[in-house]
Amino acid sequence: MDQDQLDRFKHWFGEYTAGFYNDDAYVNANLQLKQEHTERTVQEIVLLARELGLSENEIRAAELIGLLHDIGRFPQFARYRTYNDPRSVNHCQLGVEVLRSEGVLETLATEERRWVETAVGLHGRKALPSALKGQALLFAKLIRDADKIDIFRIVVENYQQYRDDPEGFLLEIELPDVPEYTPDVLQAVLNEELIDSAKLYTLNDAKLCQLGWVYDFNFTASLRRIDQCDFLPKLFSFLPQDEQIERACRKIRQYVDTRLAAPG
Repeated sequence: MDQDQLDRFKHWFGEYTAGFYNDDAYVNANLQLKQEHTERTVQEIVLLARELGLSENEIRAAELIGLLHDIGRFPQFARYRTYNDPRSVNHCQLGVEVLRSEGVLETLATEERRWVETAVGLHGRKALPSALKGQALLFAKLIRDADKIDIFRIVVENYQQYRDDPEGFLLEIELPDVPEYTPDVLQAVLNEELIDSAKLYTLNDAKLCQLGWVYDFNFTASLRRIDQCDFLPKLFSFLPQDEQIERACRKIRQYVDTRLAAPG
Protein backbone atom coordinates (compact mmCIF):
# COMPACT_ATOMS: atom_id res chain seq x y z
CA MET A 1 0.00 0.00 0.00
CA ASP A 2 1.41 3.40 -0.94
CA GLN A 3 0.69 6.82 0.58
CA ASP A 4 -1.77 7.75 -2.19
CA GLN A 5 -3.90 4.73 -1.35
CA LEU A 6 -3.81 5.60 2.33
CA ASP A 7 -4.87 9.17 1.56
CA ARG A 8 -7.85 7.87 -0.44
CA PHE A 9 -8.90 5.71 2.51
CA LYS A 10 -8.77 8.79 4.73
CA HIS A 11 -10.98 10.68 2.28
CA TRP A 12 -13.50 7.82 2.23
CA PHE A 13 -13.56 7.70 6.03
CA GLY A 14 -14.33 11.40 6.25
CA GLU A 15 -17.18 11.22 3.74
CA TYR A 16 -18.67 8.04 5.19
CA THR A 17 -18.70 9.19 8.81
CA ALA A 18 -20.02 12.67 7.95
CA GLY A 19 -23.23 11.05 6.69
CA PHE A 20 -24.30 10.03 10.20
CA TYR A 21 -24.44 13.49 11.74
CA ASN A 22 -27.84 15.17 12.02
CA ASP A 23 -29.66 17.73 14.19
CA ASP A 24 -29.61 15.47 17.28
CA ALA A 25 -27.06 16.95 19.71
CA TYR A 26 -26.81 13.68 21.69
CA VAL A 27 -26.02 11.63 18.59
CA ASN A 28 -23.59 14.21 17.27
CA ALA A 29 -21.68 14.45 20.56
CA ASN A 30 -21.21 10.70 20.71
CA LEU A 31 -20.21 10.44 17.05
CA GLN A 32 -17.72 13.26 17.53
CA LEU A 33 -16.26 11.32 20.44
CA LYS A 34 -15.57 8.37 18.11
CA GLN A 35 -14.21 10.63 15.39
CA GLU A 36 -11.69 12.14 17.79
CA HIS A 37 -10.92 8.72 19.28
CA THR A 38 -10.13 7.44 15.79
CA GLU A 39 -7.72 10.30 15.12
CA ARG A 40 -5.84 9.70 18.35
CA THR A 41 -5.82 5.92 17.93
CA VAL A 42 -4.16 6.46 14.56
CA GLN A 43 -1.50 8.56 16.27
CA GLU A 44 -0.99 5.93 18.99
CA ILE A 45 -0.71 2.98 16.61
CA VAL A 46 1.79 4.80 14.40
CA LEU A 47 3.91 5.73 17.43
CA LEU A 48 3.83 2.14 18.63
CA ALA A 49 4.62 0.71 15.20
CA ARG A 50 7.61 3.03 14.85
CA GLU A 51 8.87 2.16 18.33
CA LEU A 52 8.69 -1.51 17.42
CA GLY A 53 10.78 -0.86 14.31
CA LEU A 54 8.21 -1.87 11.69
CA SER A 55 8.75 -1.14 7.98
CA GLU A 56 7.18 1.88 6.30
CA ASN A 57 4.62 -0.33 4.55
CA GLU A 58 3.72 -1.99 7.86
CA ILE A 59 3.37 1.41 9.48
CA ARG A 60 0.96 2.51 6.72
CA ALA A 61 -1.02 -0.71 7.22
CA ALA A 62 -1.15 -0.03 10.96
CA GLU A 63 -2.31 3.53 10.30
CA LEU A 64 -5.11 2.26 8.05
CA ILE A 65 -6.20 -0.23 10.72
CA GLY A 66 -6.27 2.57 13.28
CA LEU A 67 -8.39 4.65 10.91
CA LEU A 68 -10.93 1.90 10.26
CA HIS A 69 -10.99 -0.04 13.53
CA ASP A 70 -14.17 1.63 14.83
CA ILE A 71 -15.96 2.25 11.54
CA GLY A 72 -18.82 0.08 12.79
CA ARG A 73 -19.43 2.46 15.68
CA PHE A 74 -21.01 5.07 13.41
CA PRO A 75 -23.92 3.02 12.02
CA GLN A 76 -24.20 1.33 15.44
CA PHE A 77 -24.84 4.58 17.32
CA ALA A 78 -26.98 6.10 14.59
CA ARG A 79 -29.23 3.03 14.63
CA TYR A 80 -29.28 2.05 18.31
CA ARG A 81 -28.19 5.23 20.16
CA THR A 82 -25.72 3.19 22.20
CA TYR A 83 -22.17 1.87 21.98
CA ASN A 84 -23.08 -1.07 24.20
CA ASP A 85 -22.50 -4.12 21.99
CA PRO A 86 -24.55 -6.62 24.06
CA ARG A 87 -27.55 -4.27 23.86
CA SER A 88 -27.16 -3.53 20.15
CA VAL A 89 -24.75 -5.16 17.71
CA ASN A 90 -21.11 -6.28 17.68
CA HIS A 91 -19.42 -3.15 16.34
CA CYS A 92 -16.33 -5.09 15.22
CA GLN A 93 -18.28 -7.48 13.02
CA LEU A 94 -20.40 -4.59 11.78
CA GLY A 95 -17.21 -2.76 10.84
CA VAL A 96 -16.04 -5.65 8.66
CA GLU A 97 -19.50 -5.80 7.05
CA VAL A 98 -19.31 -2.07 6.25
CA LEU A 99 -15.86 -2.41 4.69
CA ARG A 100 -17.05 -5.30 2.52
CA SER A 101 -20.42 -3.84 1.51
CA GLU A 102 -18.80 -0.51 0.61
CA GLY A 103 -15.95 -2.21 -1.26
CA VAL A 104 -13.49 -0.08 0.70
CA LEU A 105 -10.51 -2.44 0.62
CA GLU A 106 -10.77 -3.70 -2.95
CA THR A 107 -7.63 -1.85 -4.07
CA LEU A 108 -5.47 -3.57 -1.44
CA ALA A 109 -3.44 -6.70 -1.99
CA THR A 110 -5.17 -9.80 -0.65
CA GLU A 111 -2.76 -10.16 2.26
CA GLU A 112 -3.11 -6.51 3.30
CA ARG A 113 -6.91 -6.74 3.09
CA ARG A 114 -6.78 -9.78 5.38
CA TRP A 115 -4.65 -7.88 7.90
CA VAL A 116 -7.15 -5.03 8.02
CA GLU A 117 -10.31 -7.15 8.20
CA THR A 118 -8.82 -9.41 10.86
CA ALA A 119 -7.68 -6.52 13.04
CA VAL A 120 -10.99 -4.66 12.71
CA GLY A 121 -13.02 -7.80 13.36
CA LEU A 122 -11.05 -8.91 16.42
CA HIS A 123 -10.01 -5.70 18.15
CA GLY A 124 -12.90 -5.79 20.61
CA ARG A 125 -12.70 -9.49 21.50
CA LYS A 126 -12.07 -10.50 25.09
CA ALA A 127 -9.01 -12.40 23.82
CA LEU A 128 -7.45 -13.10 20.45
CA PRO A 129 -7.86 -16.58 18.90
CA SER A 130 -4.91 -18.85 19.63
CA ALA A 131 -4.75 -19.86 15.96
CA LEU A 132 -3.95 -16.30 14.83
CA LYS A 133 -0.36 -16.07 13.58
CA GLY A 134 2.16 -13.92 11.75
CA GLN A 135 1.42 -10.41 10.55
CA ALA A 136 -2.32 -10.78 11.17
CA LEU A 137 -1.55 -11.41 14.84
CA LEU A 138 0.90 -8.51 15.00
CA PHE A 139 -1.61 -6.00 13.62
CA ALA A 140 -4.39 -7.32 15.84
CA LYS A 141 -2.14 -6.80 18.86
CA LEU A 142 -1.15 -3.31 17.70
CA ILE A 143 -4.71 -2.04 17.34
CA ARG A 144 -5.85 -3.57 20.62
CA ASP A 145 -3.07 -1.75 22.46
CA ALA A 146 -3.46 1.57 20.62
CA ASP A 147 -7.24 1.47 21.10
CA LYS A 148 -6.93 0.91 24.85
CA ILE A 149 -4.34 3.65 25.28
CA ASP A 150 -6.73 6.24 23.94
CA ILE A 151 -9.76 4.77 25.72
CA PHE A 152 -7.88 5.25 28.98
CA ARG A 153 -7.52 8.93 28.12
CA ILE A 154 -11.20 9.19 27.11
CA VAL A 155 -12.63 7.58 30.22
CA VAL A 156 -10.44 9.63 32.56
CA GLU A 157 -11.58 12.85 30.89
CA ASN A 158 -15.21 11.77 30.70
CA TYR A 159 -15.42 10.58 34.32
CA GLN A 160 -14.04 13.94 35.43
CA GLN A 161 -16.50 15.87 33.29
CA TYR A 162 -19.37 13.72 34.49
CA ARG A 163 -18.34 14.23 38.12
CA ASP A 164 -18.09 18.00 37.63
CA ASP A 165 -21.36 18.45 35.71
CA PRO A 166 -23.57 15.33 35.52
CA GLU A 167 -26.57 17.29 34.26
CA GLY A 168 -24.64 18.85 31.40
CA PHE A 169 -22.86 15.66 30.36
CA LEU A 170 -24.03 14.75 26.84
CA LEU A 171 -22.22 11.46 26.30
CA GLU A 172 -23.65 8.01 26.88
CA ILE A 173 -23.33 6.45 30.34
CA GLU A 174 -23.93 2.79 29.53
CA LEU A 175 -24.36 1.42 33.07
CA PRO A 176 -26.10 2.60 36.26
CA ASP A 177 -24.08 5.10 38.27
CA VAL A 178 -24.56 3.59 41.72
CA PRO A 179 -22.06 3.18 44.60
CA GLU A 180 -21.91 -0.60 44.29
CA TYR A 181 -19.60 -2.83 42.29
CA THR A 182 -19.90 -6.54 41.52
CA PRO A 183 -17.66 -8.74 43.74
CA ASP A 184 -16.94 -11.12 40.85
CA VAL A 185 -15.62 -8.24 38.76
CA LEU A 186 -13.32 -7.13 41.55
CA GLN A 187 -12.11 -10.71 42.04
CA ALA A 188 -11.35 -11.04 38.33
CA VAL A 189 -9.10 -7.98 38.59
CA LEU A 190 -7.32 -9.52 41.58
CA ASN A 191 -6.91 -12.78 39.63
CA GLU A 192 -5.48 -10.98 36.57
CA GLU A 193 -8.43 -12.20 34.51
CA LEU A 194 -10.06 -10.39 31.60
CA ILE A 195 -13.72 -9.53 32.09
CA ASP A 196 -16.58 -10.06 29.66
CA SER A 197 -18.43 -6.78 29.11
CA ALA A 198 -21.74 -8.63 29.39
CA LYS A 199 -20.94 -9.28 33.06
CA LEU A 200 -20.68 -5.60 33.98
CA TYR A 201 -23.70 -4.25 35.86
CA THR A 202 -22.63 -0.88 37.27
CA LEU A 203 -20.46 2.03 36.25
CA ASN A 204 -17.94 1.00 38.90
CA ASP A 205 -17.79 -2.44 37.28
CA ALA A 206 -16.84 -0.73 34.01
CA LYS A 207 -14.09 1.23 35.76
CA LEU A 208 -12.68 -1.94 37.31
CA CYS A 209 -12.84 -3.69 33.94
CA GLN A 210 -10.94 -0.81 32.34
CA LEU A 211 -8.24 -1.01 35.01
CA GLY A 212 -7.99 -4.74 34.32
CA TRP A 213 -7.10 -4.00 30.72
CA VAL A 214 -3.49 -3.63 31.85
CA TYR A 215 -3.31 -7.44 31.83
CA ASP A 216 -4.15 -7.48 28.13
CA PHE A 217 -1.52 -5.05 26.84
CA ASN A 218 0.69 -6.86 24.36
CA PHE A 219 3.67 -4.51 24.32
CA THR A 220 5.66 -3.06 27.20
CA ALA A 221 5.83 0.20 25.25
CA SER A 222 2.04 0.47 25.56
CA LEU A 223 2.12 0.06 29.34
CA ARG A 224 4.91 2.62 29.50
CA ARG A 225 2.69 5.04 27.60
CA ILE A 226 -0.27 4.79 29.99
CA ASP A 227 2.13 5.01 32.94
CA GLN A 228 3.71 8.19 31.59
CA CYS A 229 0.25 9.71 31.17
CA ASP A 230 -0.74 8.85 34.78
CA PHE A 231 -3.98 7.26 33.60
CA LEU A 232 -4.09 4.58 36.30
CA PRO A 233 -4.03 6.79 39.43
CA LYS A 234 -6.56 9.09 37.81
CA LEU A 235 -8.89 6.18 37.08
CA PHE A 236 -8.37 4.82 40.61
CA SER A 237 -9.66 8.13 41.98
CA PHE A 238 -13.10 7.63 40.41
CA LEU A 239 -13.73 4.35 42.27
CA PRO A 240 -15.08 3.91 45.81
CA GLN A 241 -12.22 4.24 48.26
CA ASP A 242 -12.64 1.07 50.29
CA GLU A 243 -10.22 -1.65 51.35
CA GLN A 244 -11.05 -4.08 48.53
CA ILE A 245 -10.71 -1.43 45.82
CA GLU A 246 -7.39 -0.32 47.30
CA ARG A 247 -6.22 -3.93 47.25
CA ALA A 248 -7.08 -4.19 43.54
CA CYS A 249 -5.31 -0.92 42.83
CA ARG A 250 -2.14 -2.13 44.56
CA LYS A 251 -2.32 -5.36 42.57
CA ILE A 252 -2.55 -3.51 39.26
CA ARG A 253 0.25 -1.11 40.21
CA GLN A 254 2.48 -4.04 41.13
CA TYR A 255 1.70 -5.80 37.84
CA VAL A 256 2.54 -2.73 35.76
CA ASP A 257 5.73 -2.00 37.70
CA THR A 258 6.89 -5.60 37.26
CA ARG A 259 6.37 -5.55 33.51
CA LEU A 260 8.03 -2.16 33.11
CA ALA A 261 11.05 -3.36 35.06
CA ALA A 262 11.47 -6.55 33.06
CA PRO A 263 14.39 -6.60 30.59
CA GLY A 264 13.54 -6.09 26.94
